[in-house]
Amino acid sequence: MRRSSTFARQVLLVRVGRRDGDLHPTDLAPTEHRYADRQRRRYGLDRLSRPTLGVDPTLGLDRADIDAVIPVSPAMPPMAQADEARAIPLLPGERTMARRMKFALVNACTLASLMLGMLAIFLAMQGEVRIAALCLIACVIFDGLDGALARRLGVASPFGAQMDSLADMCSFGLAAPVVVYASLAGSVSTAAAAVACALVAACAAIRLARFNVSPKDGRFFCGVPSTMAAAVLAVTVAIGLPVPGAVLVAGVALLAFAMVSSFPYAKLARLVKLPPWLWLAPVIGALVDIRLTFALIVVGYLVSGPVLWLRQRRTA
Repeated sequence: MRRSSTFARQVLLVRVGRRDGDLHPTDLAPTEHRYADRQRRRYGLDRLSRPTLGVDPTLGLDRADIDAVIPVSPAMPPMAQADEARAIPLLPGERTMARRMKFALVNACTLASLMLGMLAIFLAMQGEVRIAALCLIACVIFDGLDGALARRLGVASPFGAQMDSLADMCSFGLAAPVVVYASLAGSVSTAAAAVACALVAACAAIRLARFNVSPKDGRFFCGVPSTMAAAVLAVTVAIGLPVPGAVLVAGVALLAFAMVSSFPYAKLARLVKLPPWLWLAPVIGALVDIRLTFALIVVGYLVSGPVLWLRQRRTA
């Protein structure tokens, strides 16, 4: 009891002033350290650690006891010791040679999509827009392949997800607008083509960032995926859709806004499960006129989002 009362009295000591010219070493320390030392000086806690100031050494006080009674300001949280920087493994789980090879294969597909996007940009700059569009279609294939392999081989990781997002931005957010811009050269004004393609790049960045931080829905996409938008643009350029330039610019802008919309769009896995007879009409249409069939499929998919959205609101 006596020991506790002595400790309490010395904790409640208040230092009322300081002689002029008495420069404390902590005055030159960083702000957070000066704040912590100021609290010790204010409440007399620094005296507890100095045996020369008449503190009974039999109290057995240490630094932990002193820090435990220091009042904490709500404006400044208590200082915590920084943990030592540690390297986070790129591949979580067991790190065997077989899993590392699988992990490298998946990331090789992601890098292949990125490199093909860069190649598409170079080809578009040289005027080879058809070949550049085919490179974009290959980007779409590799982009779907790396995710499927990661899940199938059991090497999915946060690193792979970030790599895929960055590669998608380069291939579908930058390469696709460049290819479309090169294909529109001469048919529309430069300003109109630049604005439409810039919208694609901006909306693709917003779409990818929103996808990374949003909860995943196994049935629908929230907005048109950037991969599908790039595939539509690439196929449009590859087959040379015979529509006026103004209509193409409007379609590109509409596709860009569809990426950042809140309309639900069915995933490819749900489309594959449709009855086989529904796939017969597109196949026959492609044999008759592939351009018209492609245009009808794209328009139907874009319209399906608002239709599903209205249906969900009515049933809610």
